[in-house]
Amino acid sequence: MTGKSDAPNLCALGLMSGTSLDGVDIAQITTDGKKIVELGPSATIPYSEETREQLLAILGKSKYLKTTENMVTEAYICAVRTFLKTNPTTIDNIDVIGVHGQTIMHAPNLGKTIQIGDPQSLASEFNTTVVGDFRSNDVAHGGQGAPLAPVFHRALSNNLKKPIAILNIGGVANLTWIDHHSMIAFDTGPGNALLDDWVARKTEMKMDKNGEFGRTGIVSKKALEKLLNNPFFTLPAPKSLDRNHFNAASRTALRGLNLKDGAATLAAFTSEAISIGAKQLPKPPCKWLVSGGGRKNKTLMRLLQTSLSAPVEPVEVVGWSGDSLEAQLMGFLAVRTLRNLPLSYPLTTGVPFPMKGGVLFPSPHN
Repeated sequence: MTGKSDAPNLCALGLMSGTSLDGVDIAQITTDGKKIVELGPSATIPYSEETREQLLAILGKSKYLKTTENMVTEAYICAVRTFLKTNPTTIDNIDVIGVHGQTIMHAPNLGKTIQIGDPQSLASEFNTTVVGDFRSNDVAHGGQGAPLAPVFHRALSNNLKKPIAILNIGGVANLTWIDHHSMIAFDTGPGNALLDDWVARKTEMKMDKNGEFGRTGIVSKKALEKLLNNPFFTLPAPKSLDRNHFNAASRTALRGLNLKDGAATLAAFTSEAISIGAKQLPKPPCKWLVSGGGRKNKTLMRLLQTSLSAPVEPVEVVGWSGDSLEAQLMGFLAVRTLRNLPLSYPLTTGVPFPMKGGVLFPSPHN
């Protein structure tokens, strides 16, 4: 007897909560794990203030996570319920749910990557197969466990002119470079996390909306120099980062700066780090496509356009959704896991050979 997961194309729901800690992105995707058949509806369900504060309090820790994990699991369940209520789909149409989990610690050099949120609870709640824990197998085999997006970027950019670079600016920034024969990926450095944290410390806001603070601030060359003087930038790719990697350095470097000058300096830091990363690519891309919250920061996008040698545009120019790309990725990876296909590669995470990943949490009622 064959189950619905044996059909060539599967309909998946992907759930992603990134290092910016703003909430749960959810998206529907139909795929065979290689080609993308359809990108369905998507949504973002913000975390409650209580959940966000709890997450901020435990970042970088590896113990006493159960209470927070329960809150994250509840946020995931709530996100799926909300999505199903507000979109023309039912859980019966969903073959699999891919859930990333909320990253609390990412230290691949210590063999550790921790994502919280319980996939088994989702499998029980919705009576559907869930795939989670996408990073652990990669890290266990000596890989960085990140970025995982390249295999999805390759499928998405199938018909686009190459070489192309896809830049995701979330809490951390990472890039994927694709030509006709290979793909390379790595974290470039900070994304929005340092800037978000800076604005939250100085104001009642959670981010520099549209890059307005940074636009009128003056970059402190001295602080920027200090921030860029970090061994991470001289490491060869592939490489990845924890959200808090630059926290202590940025607090020291920005001491004494006002809100706007600090915001301008941090935007310049993100941009310069990406520019350094671009120099590690085999060939300059003909275009940079930007996803994640950073593409909405006009100051940052202007800096990138100045420092990179090709057009820099939000992914929307090619018809993708920059807010839901990573949630779509989780659905795509879930189907690849069911199909026994690799998720990561030597030039994307540093694993010795193409690496499968993801853990199946079957529905208890099947």
